[in-house]
Amino acid sequence: MNLQERDRAVNWHPYTQMKTAEDAIPIVKGSGIYLYDEDGKKYIDAVASWWVTLHGHANPYIAQRVSEQLNTLEQVIFAGFTHEPAIQLSENLLKLLPENQEKVFYSDNGSTAVEVALKMCIQFWHNQGKEKTKILAFKEAYHGDTFGAMSVSGRSVWTKPFGEMLFEVIFIDPPTSGNIEDLKIIIKNHSEEIACFIYEPLIQGAAGMLMHKAEDLSELMKFCREKGILMIQDEVFTGFGRTGKLFAANYLSEKPDIMCFSKGLTGGTMPMGITTSSQQIFDAFLSEDKYKTLFHGHSFTANPLACTAALASMELLLKEETLEKINLISQKHFNFSQVLKNHPKIENVRQTGTIIAWEIKNDEKTSYFNEIGKVLYREFLKRGIIMRPLGNVMYLVPPYCITPEKLDFVYRNILEVLDSFSN
Repeated sequence: MNLQERDRAVNWHPYTQMKTAEDAIPIVKGSGIYLYDEDGKKYIDAVASWWVTLHGHANPYIAQRVSEQLNTLEQVIFAGFTHEPAIQLSENLLKLLPENQEKVFYSDNGSTAVEVALKMCIQFWHNQGKEKTKILAFKEAYHGDTFGAMSVSGRSVWTKPFGEMLFEVIFIDPPTSGNIEDLKIIIKNHSEEIACFIYEPLIQGAAGMLMHKAEDLSELMKFCREKGILMIQDEVFTGFGRTGKLFAANYLSEKPDIMCFSKGLTGGTMPMGITTSSQQIFDAFLSEDKYKTLFHGHSFTANPLACTAALASMELLLKEETLEKINLISQKHFNFSQVLKNHPKIENVRQTGTIIAWEIKNDEKTSYFNEIGKVLYREFLKRGIIMRPLGNVMYLVPPYCITPEKLDFVYRNILEVLDSFSN
């Protein structure tokens, strides 16, 4: 049997209706912006493999650092023990975050980073004898697929089978200059019961790259602070340069109490999640009472290999040449957005940093299940480009190592495909 047949026999793929899905494309090698299938065809990974691969595939520097660590220490229990890569990673990351972020808790992916944050907030109040358990979140949010993360994500067909098992959440629209006073009224009316506000800053990725303004979010955060509501900033997607700055936090005038990271954290090399917190959050768990402990952990908490990959990725990220590439991609995306705005088949063009998105006009309702997404996906694969439309929402989130020439190649193909749909 070939790889596709063997895969079909044993594997269950994510977000995939296995009965009707086409066979998965077997990838045998990655290098820079390219992935290579078993027939030798190469594809530009224009979505950074679910937004994680910051510096390209099989980055030699990250690989070298992980290889060296593999021959030193591959794993150690993180309860009662520690190690240099975890200490160094925490030190380096905290230097880049808002100054109130002072402690690091390790987990293994974005969903669990969010779970940890939610537990921190609810237990923060519980440890003080206050039962504040309601969560405030944005409509159409996406924070992961574990039960807590699903609960604070927008209700949809994705969560419907589990609806009665998800805890109650107060959902509000993302802030705009036109609705923010109404949002404040909702928050004020529930402030005594709200434990925390969790949000994706600036960009709601899985919802279709929906974007809101930093000044509006800052104003909403300030109001939550005045009402004593803790804030969880989910930077799983927006962190590590995606918005054009190191973190979405760099656009905001207000500081969250807790932050969540994953995806680009290790440059896409290994799975890891991080939840950082303020000293105030941490101190609420310090007690002679052992029952006030944060009872959360993972077998691979602070895995030395993943910590090393994250350290190497962060070193690459902070290089002047990488920051220049991020600025270049951001500028080229902006220029391309102006072209897209004039296309008759396009609407709602938006761009923040290295993220650009737009919608295809068609008769179907805008949604993840819009069939045009599948058509577009196949068409770009034929052209050697991996794009994964969210229904009729198309977007680019390229690795930072992509060259201006290859970006132009992707742009040209996008316009050609759009023009073919216009005819």
